[in-house]
Order: sequence, then structure tokens, then C-alpha cells
Amino acid sequence: MTNLSNPSLTAPDPAQAASPGRTPLLERLNADWHRPALQFFAVIVLAHWAEHLAQTVQIYALGWPVPQSRGILGLWFPWLVSSEALHYGYAIVMLVALWILRTGFVGRSRVWWNIAFWIQFWHHIEHALLQGQAIYGENLFGRPVPMSVLQLWFPRVELHLFYNTIVFIPMALAMYFHMFPPPGEEAHGTGCKCAWTPPASRKS
Repeated sequence: MTNLSNPSLTAPDPAQAASPGRTPLLERLNADWHRPALQFFAVIVLAHWAEHLAQTVQIYALGWPVPQSRGILGLWFPWLVSSEALHYGYAIVMLVALWILRTGFVGRSRVWWNIAFWIQFWHHIEHALLQGQAIYGENLFGRPVPMSVLQLWFPRVELHLFYNTIVFIPMALAMYFHMFPPPGEEAHGTGCKCAWTPPASRKS
């Protein structure tokens, strides 16, 4: 017969039985790993944006034909530009990253991060339409090339440069307010340590 009066003989609490050093990955990404995760993500986003800028320079400054204006990497790897699956895959990765890393943001920074997420959500819908046409071999509106919705009114190169720009701007604002939080928003709810502290404060 079990002695219920002896705490050492009762069943262990599952929460206490779990390893104290083990933290779910998503929690770590929004806590002590938040800064390196954001830095890595920002580098990827900036590199992609730079490719769109290079493509625009090739068209308007260098006068290259649009099919030959493939950015920087596209000069050596043309399939990077022509593959709808790759463009859609990047849109999905960016959307997922914006969603995963959002928990580390609070206050004003969270507002701007959410704005970037919802703009990217629409951007990914546009790429999903393009990918669907590439899969089925039929283009919307009887056009000779795959078409997104806003592409009816704006050229594709300029449109997607615009999309990437308006996603990046609120993202950058979110990271600024995250690193330099306004008064009353200093505490990050998940233990994130991204907020900048003066060197004197670090020594104390």
C-alpha cells in the first residue's frame, strides 16, 4: 500500500520531471536566440531586396532588356529568376520567419512587425497565383506570361521591388523600436535581450 503521506513516494510532477535546461525551440528563438535570429533574417531579406534593386538598375540605368535583367546572382544562375517555385518558396520562408519571430516583439515594435507580416502575406498570395499558373500551364486573363493581381496595372519587376520595399520598411522600424524601445516598453515579454544598453550599464 502506497504511503500518500510521504511526498517522496508520490508520483512525480511531469513538469518537474522535464529537464530544466530544455526549452522549446520557438521559445529560444524569441528569447536568448532572438538577436542572432533577427540578424540572420535581416541579412537574407536585405540580400533579396538588393537583388531586386540590381535588377531595376540593370533595366533603367544600364538599359538592359527585361529578360536579361536578372540581378546579380541571376547572371550566373538564370534559373534563380525564372523559377516561380523558388520565388514562392522564398515568400513562404519569409512569411513563416515573420510569424515565428513575432513573439519577441512588444508594444510599438510588435505593431510594425505585424504590419510587415500582413503585407508579406499578400505578397505570398501574389506569388502563389504565379506558382499556380506555372504548375497548370495556363495563365490568368489570357496573358502570355503568369500574372498576379496587381500585375494587371504594374510591371512585374517594379511591382515586386515595391512589395519587398514596403515589407522591409516596417520590418526595419520594428527592429529599431525593438532595439531602442520607447519609455514604458523596455521589458520584452519573453526574456529577449535585443534592447541596446549603453556600455556603462553593461559594466555595472
